[in-house]
Amino acid sequence: MSSIANLDFGRYERRGYPEAVLCDGKSLDQCVHIARTWRAKANEGLNLGTVLFTRITEDKAKAVTKILDGAIWHETARMVAWPGDVPEPSGGKVIVACAGTSDLPVAQEAALTARYLGRSVTELVDVGVAGLDRILAHRETLQSARVIVVVAGMEGALASVVSGLVSCPVVAVPTSVGYGASFGGITALLSMLNSCSPGVSVVNIDNGYGAGHLAAQIAEPQGDTHGTA
Repeated sequence: MSSIANLDFGRYERRGYPEAVLCDGKSLDQCVHIARTWRAKANEGLNLGTVLFTRITEDKAKAVTKILDGAIWHETARMVAWPGDVPEPSGGKVIVACAGTSDLPVAQEAALTARYLGRSVTELVDVGVAGLDRILAHRETLQSARVIVVVAGMEGALASVVSGLVSCPVVAVPTSVGYGASFGGITALLSMLNSCSPGVSVVNIDNGYGAGHLAAQIAEPQGDTHGTA
């Protein structure tokens, strides 16, 4: 088991953001081994920040939380965080706007990632363009953000709408939610990539973690820098 993972324990000190563990594709035993290795390194006194186990199933989450005392399993987001307490927020506000309830797992993954990386996060749920008044009702809130993460499936139009209402960057997350012609999120991905509103960046399909991480970096405290070079 010693050769299954080469964990980057120095990433938090180097970049200011710790490594995450993608559990999708890993066996339960592999996840347990990584959790034990992480705990052992933390017991040595190394500052590791908060480790996030993403795309984790219930059985793996239960096994990991038994090893990592104080870890919290966020079921909808499919994430385990250790330590489980959210750090005191700093920097600018992150808003995560979720088009539909079906997009919630990805949206909550993004929101929790940004929170555990030290940002204040406001979530707007079920504000898709099928009822445009729903997102327009939050216009003042949207304009208070340093960065907005927009999570949407189907045709992915919400990202362009939101970007047209605000001056801050928008991180768009296409989801695999939708009927046949959505092609598992490819339609939303292409729509977001072809946004006519400037200032929209796009992450991979269902990549809530990547969106939350990018948003946290954009919203970090002014003048805060990480790394040695």
